Amino acid sequence: MFELDHDLAQDIVDRAMAILPCNVNVMDSQGLILGSGEPERINTRHEGAQLVLANGRNVEIDAQAAKCLKGVQAGVNLPLMLDERLIGVLGLTGDPEQLRTSAQLVRMTAEMLLGQRRQQVEQQWRRQRCDDLLALLLGSSGDSQRLLEEARQLGLKPQLARTPCLLEWTGGQGGDSLATWLMGRYPDSWCVSPAPGSLLWCPPGPAFDAQRLLAKLAGAGFSVQRMALALPADNLEALRRGYRWVRDLVAYGRDVLPAEQCLTLARYRLPAMLWRHRGDDTLDEWLLPLRRIIAKDSNGQLLGTLRAWCEHDGQSQTCADALGIHRNSLRYRMERIAELSGVDPNRLEGMLTLYLGVQLLPAAP
Repeated sequence: MFELDHDLAQDIVDRAMAILPCNVNVMDSQGLILGSGEPERINTRHEGAQLVLANGRNVEIDAQAAKCLKGVQAGVNLPLMLDERLIGVLGLTGDPEQLRTSAQLVRMTAEMLLGQRRQQVEQQWRRQRCDDLLALLLGSSGDSQRLLEEARQLGLKPQLARTPCLLEWTGGQGGDSLATWLMGRYPDSWCVSPAPGSLLWCPPGPAFDAQRLLAKLAGAGFSVQRMALALPADNLEALRRGYRWVRDLVAYGRDVLPAEQCLTLARYRLPAMLWRHRGDDTLDEWLLPLRRIIAKDSNGQLLGTLRAWCEHDGQSQTCADALGIHRNSLRYRMERIAELSGVDPNRLEGMLTLYLGVQLLPAAP
């Protein structure tokens, strides 16, 4: 429940006293002075305010009556209402006859400030609750039905299909600005910050044009270093799996393909899956043939050729064109690769071994 505090009460006092040539007091629902132009009166009881609170109406106190009340000066005291609830008292010091009209105007302004502050508090609470709820939905497999129902009540629309996308950035604008920008252009998006410098964004609908989005983000001043994109998910469990995938994609890209800005699950599913288990000794078997090549490849020509060969699906002419060499030169290099690695790239098993090894080997800086 929203209540007056010292900061808000003093803000009302300062605004009023910037216009009126009299002291202003703001009291809480117990008659305690929270804000005043006379600092020594703060945190003292105001008997005039207690009369207002007891009767729920304006109380005017002249100089004679003020002598009979503790901590009270002549003036006008009015109830402060919020949603028809009495939450405090506004007091203006001086001759009641001269202050009556001004007091009503100040009360109207004060109640507007109360309404605005209450709205800000509610919005802040809602944003924080939405952030907490989304973190639970995406990272937990607990009481999903209860969480989903609360998500519906908060207007998060958990029934929509969404595409998980994890963004990392360096410098520039922060996560809050990026989330605001994305949600403003893609209504009903979910945005959660799993760690500093990263943002999980789940827009509704099918997959989007990643390169076009990156261009728009750059134009808006966001320095996105890496973006990982999973497949559309039509339920919560699929969305959780998609979140795990984009985390793996980002980790894989960070360590293996640092120059690659956009990583999609459709393109890097297999190497990202293997990278998740990179601590397993079994994966060393795929790297062993490459280490043999690297040991004899002082200028990196053979490894670069093998990468190009993998990128072009083993198509000799396309690969040769990309490298700017003759097909015979490519054939010679592939023969040398087979000789050093002990793996025949012309056989399916050999092709798969070399391909997986290349995917797991960090790119040269």
